[in-house]
Amino acid sequence: MNKRTQSIRSMFAGQSDGADAGEQKRPTLSRVTSGAVRSLKDTFSDVEREYEALRAQLATGQVAIEIDPALIDPSPLADRFVEQDAATFDALKTSISERGQEIPVLVRQHPTIAGRFQSAYGHRRVRAARELGLPVKAYLRPLSDEDLVVAQGLENSAREDLSFIERAVFAARLEDAGFQRALIQTALSVDRAEVSKLIAVSRALSREIVDAIGRAPKIGRGRWQALADALKTPGASVRVAAAMASAKLGTKATDDRFIAVLSAANAVEEDKVPASSMSVVSLSGEEIGKVSMTSAQWRLSVNRAKNDGFAGYLAAKLPALYDAYREAEQAGKDGAEH
Repeated sequence: MNKRTQSIRSMFAGQSDGADAGEQKRPTLSRVTSGAVRSLKDTFSDVEREYEALRAQLATGQVAIEIDPALIDPSPLADRFVEQDAATFDALKTSISERGQEIPVLVRQHPTIAGRFQSAYGHRRVRAARELGLPVKAYLRPLSDEDLVVAQGLENSAREDLSFIERAVFAARLEDAGFQRALIQTALSVDRAEVSKLIAVSRALSREIVDAIGRAPKIGRGRWQALADALKTPGASVRVAAAMASAKLGTKATDDRFIAVLSAANAVEEDKVPASSMSVVSLSGEEIGKVSMTSAQWRLSVNRAKNDGFAGYLAAKLPALYDAYREAEQAGKDGAEH
């Protein structure tokens, strides 16, 4: 057998003729089973499905993302007055700084400015994050103008912390923006009659008066309506304007500013303004007493002929009740929405 033939045979045998003695054979690759291929394919399919599910959640705003708060503008239809309780806002900032933002805000893409957003709710959280230099956790959803105002109203209705006048001004703003009253009812979770009352009171008061008074969370519709009626009397507007121009008004708390303005409208001294009152009734329907509010204090009156023993019992329990209230109040601040 000649040398050429030997070389050819060696090639088919997997070893070249004349190969170095120290050269090692190439390792033989083991055959991959069809089951392993299927397993790998299934793994890729699962990852792909999870990715598509995540994309769908992001597209519908079900997963929170982080956004630079400098890119978020407030809703064009504000439902709250400018923050007047600095202590409450400072507590929110402290909470976010120490524990992070636990509840995302809701935003949409800005309808006219590319790269910016508008918030439906969570304005205070956005402001707090901006001042802390932190990104905002947000749900990004495609919201129409109607969706936006309904989301605003429903979120605040659930929290029940909008005062009467804030709700009244918000309702009037929505109507001025062209929204139908049926949608305003949905946004505020009230019936048609209540929407009419809210809007009527708001339109009866100038924005200057409302801004001077503020949220007045303890003042309900009846007293705001009383102010609107008092402003119709001769000279009331002049007296109210003088009261609002007084430096003394700015030193008062928001509820007391209402009392001062109402006093001026009625041309009476503040401490003589009729106090709002309500009956306190037991679960069985028996009247326990009455609670009334003046510009300076709350008063609880108990009929001694009926409940003299209870009055003494209540007085003895007041220290413990007050401590329990303070603890609950602090716990509420610590767990406040942010």
